[in-house]
Amino acid sequence: METNTSTYETIILKKENKIAYLTLNRPQALNAMNVLMLREFLDCLKEVEKDKEVGVLVIKGEGKGFSSGGDIKEMLALAGKEQFSSIMDTINELALTLYSMKKMTIAGIHGAAAGLGLSLALACDYMICEEDSKLAMNFIGIGLIPDGGGHFHLSERLGTVQAKKLIWNGRILEGQEALKMGLVDELTAPGKLEHSIDQYVQQCLQMPIAAMVKTKEVYLKLTRTRLEMMLEEEKQAQWLMRQTEDHKEGIKAFVEKRKPVFTGR
Repeated sequence: METNTSTYETIILKKENKIAYLTLNRPQALNAMNVLMLREFLDCLKEVEKDKEVGVLVIKGEGKGFSSGGDIKEMLALAGKEQFSSIMDTINELALTLYSMKKMTIAGIHGAAAGLGLSLALACDYMICEEDSKLAMNFIGIGLIPDGGGHFHLSERLGTVQAKKLIWNGRILEGQEALKMGLVDELTAPGKLEHSIDQYVQQCLQMPIAAMVKTKEVYLKLTRTRLEMMLEEEKQAQWLMRQTEDHKEGIKAFVEKRKPVFTGR
């Protein structure tokens, strides 16, 4: 069985036996997504998409968690609307590419999956998480809204009413609650994620994957335009929210490790 491993600076990509394993690899930062990781993530997806031998893509995180979301410290250093717009374009292309892949895609979650990390996990076809995982769409805590297609994916899985509630309260969900509400597809015991991923991957490989992917394409005809529209709305709204006093207070409170005091401005 031939194994091909590509090591980027922030991503490890391994391909073997019709399976690609994409591992987010900034464990020292809980796999927070900086600009380099976002670009490498997109490059890896494009590489996998072109590989006709790969039928299944597994995405997981190195270290103590899947991903804590966007790298807030690096995002604070963005200088002006043009640079911000460029990064959001990368996020949007990444989200659309992952959602549209002509492969079966699986997100394996342990530890934290928050913010942008959760948005991108939700773009996968199947989500497995450990019981003690911590899932949060927690943009509200810094006065922002979800990006990476978070609005779209939550609406697809939960319905609009429940999606709004989850976005507005920003609370942390553990695995059992996430499964019960339909946010994830499968629950596994702590430390058993790899085993559960392997089981589902083998199940996929025993199925006619071409037919499964064709079903994805049928639905994509209906949903792609809606996702593109929502990604653009997220981009514009993110910029507007970044100019608010509440966002500035949210960031200040995050840095000072205290509860923010929002004023609605």
